[in-house]
Amino acid sequence: MNLAAIYHRPESEYAYLYTATDLHIRLRTGLNDIEKVSVISGDPYDTPGGVWHQEAAVEMLASLKTDTHQYWQATLHAPHNRLNYGFILTDFSGQSIFYGDQGFEAVPEASPSAQDSETNLMGSNAYFKMPYFQEIDRFKAPEWVKQTIWYQIFPERFANGDQTNDNEGTLPWQPDDHPSRDAFYGGDLRGIIDHLDHLVALGINGIYLNPIFEAPSNHKYDTQNYFEIDPHFGSKLEFKELVDTAHEKGIKIMLDAVFNHIGDESPQWQDVLKNGQASQYADWFHVRKWPATYTPTDNFEEARDATYETFAFTPHMPKLNTANPEVQAYLLEIGTYWIREFGIDAWRIDVANEVDHHFWKRFYKAVTALNPDFYVLGEIWTSAQAWLNGDEFNGVMNYVFTGSMVDYFARRKITAEKMVSNLNTQLMLNRDQTNQMMFNLLDSHDAPRILSIAKGNKAVVKQLYTFMFLQAGTPDIYYGSEYGMTGEQDPDNRKPMVWEPDKQDQDMYHFMQALIQLRKDHLQVIVGGDLSWDVTGDTIRFTRKLGNTTIFACFNASAESYQLDKGVGDSLFHNGYQDETLQPNGFLVSLIDKSGCKKS
Repeated sequence: MNLAAIYHRPESEYAYLYTATDLHIRLRTGLNDIEKVSVISGDPYDTPGGVWHQEAAVEMLASLKTDTHQYWQATLHAPHNRLNYGFILTDFSGQSIFYGDQGFEAVPEASPSAQDSETNLMGSNAYFKMPYFQEIDRFKAPEWVKQTIWYQIFPERFANGDQTNDNEGTLPWQPDDHPSRDAFYGGDLRGIIDHLDHLVALGINGIYLNPIFEAPSNHKYDTQNYFEIDPHFGSKLEFKELVDTAHEKGIKIMLDAVFNHIGDESPQWQDVLKNGQASQYADWFHVRKWPATYTPTDNFEEARDATYETFAFTPHMPKLNTANPEVQAYLLEIGTYWIREFGIDAWRIDVANEVDHHFWKRFYKAVTALNPDFYVLGEIWTSAQAWLNGDEFNGVMNYVFTGSMVDYFARRKITAEKMVSNLNTQLMLNRDQTNQMMFNLLDSHDAPRILSIAKGNKAVVKQLYTFMFLQAGTPDIYYGSEYGMTGEQDPDNRKPMVWEPDKQDQDMYHFMQALIQLRKDHLQVIVGGDLSWDVTGDTIRFTRKLGNTTIFACFNASAESYQLDKGVGDSLFHNGYQDETLQPNGFLVSLIDKSGCKKS
């Protein structure tokens, strides 16, 4: 028995309240090392007649695997909302051992005497504890997020609805252009309002907007004034119209909050440049050496000798000191203002992991005080456990999770087994309700478009979108992907939206429309069903089971056809599938009780 691989941590993603009465328990063991695990538990104070009353043992389900570990899961309940619990593990040789808070011991008696200090492990610290089911501490997942299909809009490139507010030098709207970093095409709020029906027809019910506040750039991440809409995008009246109209159509609105840094044309930074250490905003920033200066280079976005902290090495984005109470108050007012005055539903937090936890805890409390169902999404490109305990963010942009899908299906950098291992690793880092809040995406304004990564192979793109839409997290579509838009790394991935019908990929549009409906029709199973994998070479099968309903999916990423078993059930959605044969880059999604997939 590999004791070094066995791990559990109370009051974490290994032991947490899923609902007010359901305690989810996880245990990690070595891969292929343990045959079965059971949980013994009971109320620590329930000792009638001096004998501890032990609840019936619960056998744990062998759930997800990685390339090194097996995870086990069970659900426990407690009549009095408190539990002591421990694990009995049995390996394939029949050896059993008890694992609790103090490590490993011999398996205890079923009902030890409360007076026997040597055998009454429940009366000692040997057991893990859930001292009380504290509902206030439970990670709360806004239910509407699970139901949301997001659509990310880069406002300057979506649609030019009002040419009277265009920047000087605005270029003609050409979707085939390869934009420069400082190009303007005239996209605005009116253009978004004018095309809301397009999103409704597609099935979208959530819009994520890149920054819309006053700023000199086309991307607006160099905020000048957080309390004003950029005049080239429109007005507050138009934004209010956008929010209200979207809400009437069942669409939520998420804005982009850039609180790690501010633009160098902001009045606060300009005051620092003018008055130096005497500025009232001197402590709003991280100035290492006065005066705050840098040497311009050929690259507008880079200066290595700035005497102040910045986002990356961008001298035009000085980093805010969010430990300063005045900065905190300023940013908290921004965060709540757009909720109070306009009714936005969510904030996406830019460069979220470079801001202190102390501030994010205050921020989360402030916004959820106004709207308990408010969604806070962090931009974090790696594992983000420290931010996902229920008091900072609901979820993060799930680049590390969906990146493994892209690396396998499109880039062919990893094996199918490695992809599944990576996905399971990420799932086991978070609570189940946290995984349901994760923002799953294949591309964005910060990454090449997925069709370009796939080298134009639309069958691979369809595989990827379908695979992603069958995961628990809330899925996102980057504007134009429904029409097969391409683009390499920033700024090429920010081309003007293709609105000319003769340039739109209608097949891809109808595919995406049907995929969105598939997720909506089977949402509860996809989001809440137990996940089980079966990988053979480049054929990936998985099921999601909830109650008596099972969804089966099979993806063929190989260069050969695969023959499926006859019992694969009724097809819900497929591509490259006919006569029970799955073509290369094909997939099948069906309703099934038991199924398999074998090579022809």
